[in-house]
Amino acid sequence: MGTPHNEAAVGEIAKTVLMPGDPLRAKFIAETYLEDVTCFNHVRNMFGFTGTYKGIKVSVMGSGMGMPSIGLYSYELYHHYGVENIMRIGSAGSISDEVQVKDIILAMGACTDSNYAYQYRTNGIFAPIADYKLLKNAEEQALKLGISPKVGNILSSDIFYHDDPEVNAPWAKMGIMAVEMEAAALYMNAARAGKRALCMLTVSDHILKGISLSAEERQTGFRQMMEVALNTAVAVDNL
Repeated sequence: MGTPHNEAAVGEIAKTVLMPGDPLRAKFIAETYLEDVTCFNHVRNMFGFTGTYKGIKVSVMGSGMGMPSIGLYSYELYHHYGVENIMRIGSAGSISDEVQVKDIILAMGACTDSNYAYQYRTNGIFAPIADYKLLKNAEEQALKLGISPKVGNILSSDIFYHDDPEVNAPWAKMGIMAVEMEAAALYMNAARAGKRALCMLTVSDHILKGISLSAEERQTGFRQMMEVALNTAVAVDNL
């Protein structure tokens, strides 16, 4: 039996799920990389697919945009479908001189301006972090493909069109590499469920320098990230 947002039956989703924001990107990954593919979800067009990659069962599903959206879908995957590992694979805007467009980021931590953590009633500020085993394996798989990922802290923001043009300067001062909109909620859901999560990002824009990748460059860069994530899924299959 499914949920209000996912029509999959229990057992139709693999224990490792890759989550791009765009459901059409999930469809692209399934059609390009997976074998024996089945579509397990059409609800709200948030497509989800399960297939095999190098003989290992893997699922891929869109998360939508923002922390409320990935929070909803990842919660259901962890709690209703027995998913153990979720890897967000998305885009980000750099706010660091050390991180350039086309770079791949492995988000060790995810600062946030969101109030998502209020529900846990922690007596202080909860620090959302990646699962170390997923992070370690992803870095190893990237290096095998000749990719040197940037590993460090990012910002998950609730606001895309911010009214304050200087809003990112204090974060940059604290060593934040890039801004995106989902990872912190994913990391919190994983922590609460006792599961694993990792956010992997391709830098599509440099916010401070006003540089953006072309559509063709985005496609190439995102494919590298997809391959790192898929190979990581295979590597962690026995975790």
